[in-house]
Amino acid sequence: MDNKQIVVIGGGAAGLLAAATAASRGHAVTLLEKNDRLGTKLLITGKGRCNITNSADVETLISNVVHNKEFLYSAFYTFDNNAVIQLIEKQNVPTKVERGGRVFPVSDKSADVVNALKRHAKRQGVEIKYNSVVKSIKAEDNKVSKVVLKDETSIPCDSVVVATGGKSYPGTGSTGDGYHFAKRLGHNIIPPKPALTPLEVKEDWVKDLQGLSLKNTELKLFKDGKLIFEDFGEMLFTHYGISGPMALSASGHIQDIKKGDFSIKIDLKPALDEKKLDERIQKDFQKYSRKIFANSLGELLPKKLIPVMIKLSEIPEDKPVNQISKEERQRLVHLLKGLVITPLSLRGFKEAIITAGGVDVKEVDPSTMESKIVQGLYFAGEVLDLDAYTGGFNLQIAFSTGYLAGINVK
Repeated sequence: MDNKQIVVIGGGAAGLLAAATAASRGHAVTLLEKNDRLGTKLLITGKGRCNITNSADVETLISNVVHNKEFLYSAFYTFDNNAVIQLIEKQNVPTKVERGGRVFPVSDKSADVVNALKRHAKRQGVEIKYNSVVKSIKAEDNKVSKVVLKDETSIPCDSVVVATGGKSYPGTGSTGDGYHFAKRLGHNIIPPKPALTPLEVKEDWVKDLQGLSLKNTELKLFKDGKLIFEDFGEMLFTHYGISGPMALSASGHIQDIKKGDFSIKIDLKPALDEKKLDERIQKDFQKYSRKIFANSLGELLPKKLIPVMIKLSEIPEDKPVNQISKEERQRLVHLLKGLVITPLSLRGFKEAIITAGGVDVKEVDPSTMESKIVQGLYFAGEVLDLDAYTGGFNLQIAFSTGYLAGINVK
């Protein structure tokens, strides 16, 4: 195999792995990073702990992809989650598995993961150039020929891997550069939208719950009355609406919020059916039969939630518990099993964990990550129209597509 000049644009998870893999095959690889350090977005993932991947089997990984999951079969089976974990641990960064199969470094430091990927790339001989802002990618006779930097410096090359990320967290340098490069070279761009983002909601009472985190709850998302998504786990109330893992995952299904009547139902007591929950409430009411309604819910609900639930139940807060009717109690049961929240809009790119949309995958070979339009042009990671739920699945996409691009560049 002839040594080729390869340029990788973007020093995140996908770019670092693409560069290291290409270099391991004997190519001369230059990695261009627009920031003064690598993995800027990686550093803030998982609240600074870096949720590297998920321990699920490959089919489950694929099922957690929201858009274009079929495109990822080759990438996920070529370089799966076990390969990611082995790679990171080989760089002396041990990992651990937490709730929901989420894989983290034992140190809980995302910087350890970034340094591991950097060491891996350097050991393979990758030349890393910082503060390198790319202006354009040039092609001659429908084949990549060079990369032009903002200062007009040209880097001749045989292939380019575009791993510039999406538009989420623009402060990290993800400002949609890759879309412009791809579009100028003839690619279709699916309009980028914020994904895995908190939701703004209609109900005013959420403001009273700001900062309240709920665990072991169930979320169901409906569109025009039809169930389109459900999840179990954690959620967080904010001054504008809801956030947390369940809300973030639901956001991927309401990208076109104006094209449907969306509603969310939260089951605050998913472990109990309505009959058992009613029995539980009756026991509490018997225990506190001499108290008023407002003082009878302490064992059932978090303190901050009680005033809101009283208001929504329309049961007077000062009503003696022993005077609450069966109808009122049933109303409370229905409320606890189906707290209705109406999403109005998604928060923007500044708060979105990832981007939905990007380079149209129909124009990219899923077995090599090479463009079907321009020879020698490859894509990896979030720049592609791929997104998944929270839990390490999006980083797995970055690693798998980065590796596939790296073993195929020529």
